Amino acid sequence: MAGFMGLLTVLVIIFAIGTFFSGLFTVPTAKAAVVQRFGRFVRVAGAGLNFKLPWIEQVVAKVDLRVQQLDVRMETKTKDNVFVSIPVSVQYHVLPNAVYEAYYKLTDPKEQIGSFVFNVILGHVPKMNLDEAFEQQNAIATAVKQELDGVMAGFGYGIVKALVTDIIPDPKVKAAMNDINAARREQEAANARGEAEKILKVKLAEGEAMSKQLQGQGIANQRKAIIDGLRESVETFKAGVEGTSAKDVMMLVLLTQYFDTLKEIGASAHSNTIMMPHSPGGMVDFFQQIRNAVVLGDVIGGTSQSASGAAKPDTQA
Repeated sequence: MAGFMGLLTVLVIIFAIGTFFSGLFTVPTAKAAVVQRFGRFVRVAGAGLNFKLPWIEQVVAKVDLRVQQLDVRMETKTKDNVFVSIPVSVQYHVLPNAVYEAYYKLTDPKEQIGSFVFNVILGHVPKMNLDEAFEQQNAIATAVKQELDGVMAGFGYGIVKALVTDIIPDPKVKAAMNDINAARREQEAANARGEAEKILKVKLAEGEAMSKQLQGQGIANQRKAIIDGLRESVETFKAGVEGTSAKDVMMLVLLTQYFDTLKEIGASAHSNTIMMPHSPGGMVDFFQQIRNAVVLGDVIGGTSQSASGAAKPDTQA
C-alpha cells in the first residue's frame, strides 16, 4: 500500500510539473500572440517568454507585426479608350496596439486591401488620357494610400506606402506610341540637319561673296597700279627722249612685254607651247585694232546721245 501511494505521488508531481511547463510559451520578435480562454479572447502576449493557464487558455494565433507587401494587378480603360494593365504594390503592417482588430475583424485582409485598390483605380484612371495616366502615377498612388489609410486603420492595419509600379498598355498601342515618338524625333533631327545645312550654305555664300569682293578689289588695285606705272613711264620716256609721243611709248611697252612673254615660254623646261607663224610687226596691227575699236565705241556712243537728244523735242511737240 505504501508503495502504491509513493508511485501515485510521483505521478502527481510529474503531472504538476508537466502542466506547469505546458503553460509556458514564447513569442518571436516582431510578432504578437492571441490568447483565448474557452474560445474567448483574453489578451495579446508580446515577444518573449509568456505564461498561460494550462488546460484553460490557448494561443490561437501569432500575428506578424512586420511590414508586408501585397501586389495587385488590374486592367482598366483610360478616357481615350486604351486598355491598360496597372500593377500596384501596397506595403502594410498590423498596428501593435490593434492586434485584436487585425485578427478578429477581417478574415482575409489581403482580399480586402485588393478590393479597395480596385475601387480607387477604377475611380481615377478612366478619367485620364493615356498620357495623363503616365504623368500622374504618383497622384494615383497617393489616392490609393489615402483611401486605404482611412479604411484599414479601423481594422488594425497601417498603410506604409502604395506604389503604382507601371502602366502597361496593349502591345499594339505601345508599338504605335513608339512609332509616333520615333517619327517625332526623326522630324526634329531633320529640322536640325536642315538648319545646319542652311547655316553652312549661308556661311559659304558669305565667304564666297567676300572672297569675290576682295578679289575684285585686288584686281582693281592691280590695274590701277599698272596704269599709274605706265603713265609714269610714258611721261619719263617723253621727257628723256625728244620727239617721242605717247603712241611710240605704248608701242615700245607692248613690244617689250611681247618679248618678255617669249622669253618666259622658252625658259620653261616643261612647256608644250606650239608657236604659230607670226612677226613682231603684228603688234602694230594688234595695237591698231584695239585703237580702232575704242574710237568706234566713242563714235557710236556720241551718235546715240545725239539721237536721243533730237528725239526729245519731237516727243514734247
